[in-house]
Amino acid sequence: MICMKRIIPLFLGVLVLGLFIQGSALAAPKTQPVVKMETNMGNIIIELNEDKAPVTTRNFLNYVESGHYDGTIFHRVIRDFMIQGGGLTSDMNTKKTKAPIRNEANNGLKNRKYTIAMARTMDPHSATSQFFINTTNNSSLDYKASTEADWGYAVFGRVISGKDVVDKIERVATTSRGMYKNVPISPIVIKKVTVQTK
Repeated sequence: MICMKRIIPLFLGVLVLGLFIQGSALAAPKTQPVVKMETNMGNIIIELNEDKAPVTTRNFLNYVESGHYDGTIFHRVIRDFMIQGGGLTSDMNTKKTKAPIRNEANNGLKNRKYTIAMARTMDPHSATSQFFINTTNNSSLDYKASTEADWGYAVFGRVISGKDVVDKIERVATTSRGMYKNVPISPIVIKKVTVQTK
């Protein structure tokens, strides 16, 4: 005869163990997308923050996967501020982009050194493909209010390897080319951007 007094505790023990394992799996941190940006000055590895900036991250990955960034340049470099790229070719022609996206600068992420954020015009919701990497803490670029003047610039990731490459790019000599200022004299080419993990 089966002893119910033994079976019930055993069943409850298995149930608790199963719930613990399931809870541990749910609590495991989500793997964030990582991209490799190959430039003619070295590689930059960037971890994106899909949790805090889902719209911006998906937009950036769409450009990466379409090959949009391949052959573009860092066309604006300002020491102790940022390096900007992702929209122009080495002959200073602008590449065609997709529709602008909603500004996610109110996501809590700050424009700290080595973070990546979306570049835009005066219109807060005008970002398309261009991005910049902060080379210092730029709190003036952070979200303050939902107004045109205070929306800020949406951070969506951070450099996790290749910070020395960012530093080298920041220090290059620049000039003016047509309507563009702070353009590196020798083009800093983004040869290829690829997704490493997703």
